[in-house]
This record gives sequence, C-alpha cells and structure tokens, in this order.
Amino acid sequence: MMTLLVGCAIAPPRTDDPLEKFNRKSYAFNMALDTHVLRPVAVGYTKVTPKPVQTSVSNFFTNIKLPISIANNLLQARPSDAITDTGRFLINMTVGVAGFFDPATKMQIPIKETDFGITLARWGVPEGDFLMVPLLGPSNFRDVWQYPVDGYLFDPLSYFERNHKFHYGQYYFPEVVYFIQMRAQLLDADSFLKTAYDPYAFVRDAWRQNRLNKIYDGNPPADVMLKLQQGGNGSNNNNQNYDPEELLKQQQQWEQQQKQQKSGGG
Repeated sequence: MMTLLVGCAIAPPRTDDPLEKFNRKSYAFNMALDTHVLRPVAVGYTKVTPKPVQTSVSNFFTNIKLPISIANNLLQARPSDAITDTGRFLINMTVGVAGFFDPATKMQIPIKETDFGITLARWGVPEGDFLMVPLLGPSNFRDVWQYPVDGYLFDPLSYFERNHKFHYGQYYFPEVVYFIQMRAQLLDADSFLKTAYDPYAFVRDAWRQNRLNKIYDGNPPADVMLKLQQGGNGSNNNNQNYDPEELLKQQQQWEQQQKQQKSGGG
C-alpha cells in the first residue's frame, strides 16, 4: 500500500469519495493487519536475510512477474514495449540464472511495467469510485479488475500454484515470500504515514496520482492534473498555473490546518 508514497507529489484532499465510510473501515483493517502481522514478519525477514539474498529474491520476483506486463502491453497495442519486456525477461531468465540476477538492467534494457487496470484506462474505461480493498489496498472500480485478470491469467506464479498440488500447500510458498519481500522493501516508507494528520486521505490521494502517472507514462496532461488537484469538484478553474511539485506542500498545510481546527474545537 505504501509504494505509492515514495517518489511522487501528493494531491490536496479530494471531495469525490462517496465510499469513504467503508473505505476508512477497510483502511483501518488493513493497517491493523500490517501492524500486527505483515510489518513484524518483514522486519524479521530483513534481520535474518543478508542484503545480497534480498536483492536476488527481489530480482527474481520482478522478472517472473514480467509476463503480466508483456500481456498487457500487447492488449494496449504497444508491441514495442511488449518486445522490450520479453527481451528483458529472456535475458534475466537465462544469463541472469532464473532471474536471480539482473543483467538486463546493466545492458540498459528498461522495464515497461503495466497491468490490466492501465489497459482498461487506455481503452477509455472510466475509473469509477475510489475503493479501499480489504487485504489488497487502494484501488477503484476499474483497477480492481487487475487482481483476477492479471493474477489468474497472466501471472506465472498463479499458473504454478494451480498446477502443483502438495499436501501442505507448499505451492503457495513463492507468493508468501513475494509479499514478505515487497513489504520489506517498504519499511523505510513507514515514516511517510507517521507525518500525515489523515493517513487515509494521504494514501488515497497519493495512490490516485501514482496511477495517473502510470497511465500517462509519467506525464499526465495539465487538465487531468488540475482535476486531481481540485478533488474532482471542478472548482477554481482559473488556476491554470497548477504545479504538481506543490502538491505535497499543500497537503501538509491542509493537514496542519485540520489539526489546529480540531484542537480549537476541543
């Protein structure tokens, strides 16, 4: 959930969140699960696993998940990106010893990550309401389809699990390691949430901007970014000089104002 908090500006609080009551309860559940289960396991993992091993595990899962991006790049009519990801996948699977090493990066072959939610967006499917999915995190009515489609049709790990039956469920072990490794990589991002007066709004708005950046290849149109800044309410249309770099500062100022108002009201 906190990947979206790293490396992007944050939009001011949105006003178009009709499912906010449910979303906040779901967010509270996810954070409780993270606090009591996921984070402690990730901390333990980083303490007992040497850094080179962590890097190799991360390389493996980044590479083994590339067929998801390859399939979606084809669905998006982006054959060049699909070819690039295919070349990267084959090089790392062979020269990189099943993906545990990453020679493709040293060869300056970029990674073109995408998913089915972005595929739907690029074919004009509207995003729908924001949705905080229990166990899975931020999404919306459009992007939530990436979980069943990518997870079942395009993910090699899912295919492996469906076709290997062991008595004690050992075939789920790769997915467990994948989620532990993902959470371990986000430990340094925990401080982002601690500085937010309203962590739910912070996560929601950061996620939405992160998705826009992916849909528009890191360069969303000014009018789209302006709508994001305004929370989708269409106000302040005279603000044509919108600067995305100011979003984080504005979010922090808003949070401070809310904190002061709440203190004064008490």
